[in-house]
Parts: sequence; structure tokens; C-alpha cells
Amino acid sequence: MINPFENALRQLWGAAKVGEFPSDLIEKLSRSEKEITVTIPVRMDDGTLRFFEGYRVQHCNWRGPYKGGIRFHQNADIDEVRALALWMTMKTAVAGIAMGGGKGGVVVDPKELSVSELERLSRGFVRALWRDIGPRVDVPAPDVNTTPEIMAWMVDEYAKLSGDQTDATFTGKPIGGTRPQNRQGSEGRGAATGLGGFYVFDAVRARAGVAEGASVAIQGMGNVGGHAAKIFASHGYKVVAMSDSKGGIYNENGLDPEEVEKYKEEHHTLTGFSDAKEISNAELLELPVDVLVPAALENQITDQNVSRVSAKLILELANGPTTPEADEILHQRGAVVVPDILANAGGVIVSTFEWEQNLAGEHWEEEKVLTKLKETLVPQADLIWQRAEEKKVPLRVAAFIVALERLASVQGQAV
Repeated sequence: MINPFENALRQLWGAAKVGEFPSDLIEKLSRSEKEITVTIPVRMDDGTLRFFEGYRVQHCNWRGPYKGGIRFHQNADIDEVRALALWMTMKTAVAGIAMGGGKGGVVVDPKELSVSELERLSRGFVRALWRDIGPRVDVPAPDVNTTPEIMAWMVDEYAKLSGDQTDATFTGKPIGGTRPQNRQGSEGRGAATGLGGFYVFDAVRARAGVAEGASVAIQGMGNVGGHAAKIFASHGYKVVAMSDSKGGIYNENGLDPEEVEKYKEEHHTLTGFSDAKEISNAELLELPVDVLVPAALENQITDQNVSRVSAKLILELANGPTTPEADEILHQRGAVVVPDILANAGGVIVSTFEWEQNLAGEHWEEEKVLTKLKETLVPQADLIWQRAEEKKVPLRVAAFIVALERLASVQGQAV
């Protein structure tokens, strides 16, 4: 069993050695500032009472409030949440935004719950945690299997318990409905992670030796992967493979992501999609493509399958999809891995914009949000590429070095 937190620590310490950072700094960042485990009682529709375990890890708040999503997944555990919280600290520092790192998780398969059960679980999670979160303390957001609707339930429950009326404690909220416009979600939030990933890809593409119109395979059709597929296709790239949690489809001549998404919405599966070969998620990773986009879960590219991964460039829109062993092999082979803490930072950047809008009582137009997203991310991509060349290290190590430099600059103020 691959432990994602051990992987995150290896990445941290590996970058620290190259950057020659003080061991005290790295020791502090190797530990979470606070870890909370809660039991959430939920009355099910049939009258029975079930108990769900939940976590919130608050890793580091030196640069601002803890920030990070909440995932609902049957395989969630404390080590996964620790890893995601550490990566979020690095990600917000790489992005240069005034946020720290945190993460949450509930051990549940949400597909097994009714809508009313899901709402009771979501509100129960907030009741268990509300004293430990807040707009200036810890600002959660959606993640795997959580949605704007779930955020709406959570922000409503938090307002009831705390009296807070800013709605700035949760981001990724819906747009529209009965809430005042300046207390809703941000325009552009749905596409932010996928679009931010494309901005980063576009900034490094030529330097990585990838041509315009290159072939792309995307693992994952959630909010991130689904948007990424449409964005790549709209910019003239050939999306040849897509997948959801059950499996995928492949057509070497290209797929229409809009049609694939429409088919999945109608049939709740990709099986039977016309003019495409059915493949597994494992097979998708090994396709002969120029660009591979893991946009699902951790530990997808490992020492067991990396020899069969042929993509020139891997754009990590998932968190932690490549293990350290596989990372090293890919680097030695000349493949470019654009790391998660840079590639998928678009989501947390626009979440921060949402937080800023809520606190200021504002609501920005989508054009302003997406312009600010690009202006935030592209300079970071350029800086990290430059640092990688200077240090002769992979992009991941360079990104960690940039993050650690920024964290080191505020350490004295925080401890």
C-alpha cells in the first residue's frame, strides 16, 4: 500500500536538500499544526443511525488561513488528508496567494447515500468542526465527490452556528439562488482548476518540446478532468482518451469532449460510446500520446507502470498522481512532469478570489476572475521553469524550492 503522506515528505525533504534550507524549517513543515478527527452521527432515511469518521488537517497557516478542500470518499484516511494538506501549503505558496494549507475528508461513498442523507452528513461535519474553522482561520472548499450544493449546506450550517454572515468560510459555493450575489460563489470557479492547468501547460509547452495540436489523454471526468478535456479541445488539441472511475474510451483520431460528457450524463457510463475503444484507467496511462493528464486520484503512475508511460509531458491535475520512484524514472527519461502544486493551483487561486469577494461584499465578472487567474499563474510557471534550469532539477523540485523560499521568508513572523 502506497502511503501518500510518506511520498509528500520525500518530496519535501528532497527539495530541501537541493535548496539547502534549515532543518528546523523542514522539520516544522513535516508536521501538521493541528489534526482533528471527528465522529459524525447521521440518521438514515430508514431510521437507523450510522456513524461516519471525518478529518480536518490544518497543516500550516504562516502565509494566511488554512485552505483546502473536503473530500467524501470511501478510501479517505488520515495519511491521505495529511499529504493533501502539506501539498496545499506548498501549492498556495507556489501560487503566491495569502493562504496556508489544510484538507478535510469523510470516509463515505456518497453514491450510497440519498440526497437527504448527504445533506445531513454535510451539516453534521460542520457541527463537529465549526469552532475550528472560520473566514480568518480555516476556509474549506470542494474536492473529490463534494459539490457547490454541499458547500451551500455547509455554509448555511456554519452561519446558523456561528452567526457569521460573510459566507467567506467556505468557497466553491453555487452562483445564483436566494443568497445575495456578493455572498455566493465566484464566477469561473467551476473551470478554474482545468483552465489554470491549461494556462500552465501553455506556458511550458514549447520549452517541453510539445507541438500545438498534440494528442492528449485525460484520466478523470470530474469537475477538473471534464473541464480540462473541453478546454484542450477548444484550443485545437486532439483529446484521444477520457475516463471516469469505471473506465475509459479511446479513439486515436480524437474525441469530442462535449459529446462524451453528454453521453455520460444520459447513460451514467462511457460503455457503449460509439466509434471508440473501451479501455481501463490503467490502459489510458500507457497510451501513445504526447500529453497525459491524470485528473483523478493519487498514486496512478508508479514504479510498476512507469516503464509503459510514453507521454512527453505529464500535467498533474490530480493531487499526488505520481510516486517519487516513478518521478525519478520519468526525469531520467527526459519526460516533463508539471507538478500538481503548480498545475492544479487554479482551483485554490479562484477559491481565494471568492473569499476576497465575500469579505469585501463584491462579485466580480468572469472575465476579471479568469484574467486575474492567468496573471497569477503564468509568472509562477515561468519562474519555476527558470529555477529548474538553474538548479538542473525537475519542475517538482523547483516548485518546492520556490514554495519553501516563500514560507521561510515568513517563518519568523509565525513561530
